[in-house]
Amino acid sequence: MSDQEFSMNPQVISINISDGGIPKYPKDSIQITKAGLFGDKHNHEKHYRVIQAVSIQDIEKLTELKEDGYDLLPGATGENLTVQNLNVNNLEVGALLKFSGGVVLKLSKVRKPCYVLDSIDPKLKEDIDGRCGMYAEVVKEGVLSCNEQILLDI
Repeated sequence: MSDQEFSMNPQVISINISDGGIPKYPKDSIQITKAGLFGDKHNHEKHYRVIQAVSIQDIEKLTELKEDGYDLLPGATGENLTVQNLNVNNLEVGALLKFSGGVVLKLSKVRKPCYVLDSIDPKLKEDIDGRCGMYAEVVKEGVLSCNEQILLDI
């Protein structure tokens, strides 16, 4: 097991981007600006909003869905950041996530399942509802790397 698997502190497990659509593919590190992750694209104009600059999903929720029969790896549901030990769905809009490398995000909106998930399984939208993560806006830009610790400021 790796050090990240033993850690109980919230941390970044995977950073994911794509040329549009799903899945998103992992990067070791990335520049984050007010617009989101450098190089990340979306297929739908509605996703180009500053309050939706970064999407965040818990690895634990992906594991639950895997146990429900869905073959989901980090980035499969379109999230930019796959995190561990954060329980993002239980956090309030407005909570600040301070990453050990200096990036700061503010949770802005609950993520709703998108119809593009039908390409994985038509039932996934229903099963992931309430476990889809959150969107965040960028408060402080910078470079974000995998395995960075996350300090929660409510």
